[in-house]
Amino acid sequence: MIDSKLLYKGMLLLSTAGILAACGNGDTGDTEDTGTDTTEETTDDAAEDTNGETAEGNGDEDAPEKPESLAMWVNDEDIQIDAYEEITARFTEEYGIEVELTPYEMLEQTDGISLDGPAGLGPDLFFQPHDRMGDIHLQGLAAELEMTDDQLDRLAEYNEEAVQAFSFEGIQYGIPAVVETYALFVNTSLVPDAPETMDELVEIAQDLTEGNQYGFMMDAGNLYFAYPFITADGGYIFAQDEDGVYDASDIGLNTPESVSGVQGIQDWFVEYELMPSGTDLEVANSFFMDGQLGMIVNGPWAIQDYREALGDDLLVVELPTQNGEPLNSFSGNKGWLVNFFSDNEYWATELALFITNEESSQTYFEVAGELPAHTAVDIDDEFLSPIFDQAQNAHPMPNIPEMSQVWDPMADALEFVQQGDDVQEVLDEAVEQIESNISMMGQ
Repeated sequence: MIDSKLLYKGMLLLSTAGILAACGNGDTGDTEDTGTDTTEETTDDAAEDTNGETAEGNGDEDAPEKPESLAMWVNDEDIQIDAYEEITARFTEEYGIEVELTPYEMLEQTDGISLDGPAGLGPDLFFQPHDRMGDIHLQGLAAELEMTDDQLDRLAEYNEEAVQAFSFEGIQYGIPAVVETYALFVNTSLVPDAPETMDELVEIAQDLTEGNQYGFMMDAGNLYFAYPFITADGGYIFAQDEDGVYDASDIGLNTPESVSGVQGIQDWFVEYELMPSGTDLEVANSFFMDGQLGMIVNGPWAIQDYREALGDDLLVVELPTQNGEPLNSFSGNKGWLVNFFSDNEYWATELALFITNEESSQTYFEVAGELPAHTAVDIDDEFLSPIFDQAQNAHPMPNIPEMSQVWDPMADALEFVQQGDDVQEVLDEAVEQIESNISMMGQ
């Protein structure tokens, strides 16, 4: 009989821009072709392993036979490798499947998959940031996850937005492992009580700002940090349908809601004079670590430097609310994808879910220090816990290729509004430039 999965993989080598066909995780086409139907025999064989346990080990009676081993490409960082060595040892103990870990720099893995995958030399799982999903989809490097009800139930325990970040055009490709976003850092010697609302933040900042002392600074010219304030009144970058699929032809950065949000940013500079025009993260960091700044928006990467500079005066809190609602920060997510060329899609998915489940994510956080996508993990850290809470209200950066055309025009726009230019006109010009940039893609 013809293995349709292998046939499709062969077709993929001729065109990497085609749309992925559905790949059944319950496919037993990787068993030896004897010309007879081996489904019943395979199911019976899968019922027991050498330990007398069910082969599926997770209550799924339709699970295919276990492989002897699974391979993972782990980002080439010692603490991450250490964490996954401990975690995968538990997987092997529970399921009897060995896990081979290969250190491989995260951003180089897709090139490796494209070269090694078709020859069967690649891993079963590889590790990627979510904003590369568009390219991964177009290259056909990741398997579509056709998950069982039990697997979907487990996935429901993860950060919903992080899960969505690993889908593309309605296809779920990955299991999120870690999330990263930012929050509000406070110098309590200047701001004893952190603001709960943006109105309170502005009021406190106005009172503190005098001479070389400032109440609030941030990199307001960077869309990554400005996003929660641009979208606070309902603005958006690209429209999304009910399944989370982006529509790159519907850009919302110059809608009345976005204009209102950007007007609020302009007010920080023009009306309230909270910070000089052009203030970037380097400038804001300098003031904060010198004890001359009350509040700054930044991410977990800054914690060590801030602790050394401020000591016990450092506090981290979620972003203040606006209009009675949480502000939605931007998030970057990293997760595990099943190699499209793997013959073990079901068990690779099981491994991905195991190494990111509550227990494994707790271990990974304690060893590697990265915030998990699994929401049940206990983050017992006074600085990281608020950022983990903020991540529950974070929106993933759009993972479509068109997003690359947004950053520069919006950086220019945010610079102009800081100088007092008309917000509507500036955003109209930015969207016009973005649309032009997108129309030129692929030409």
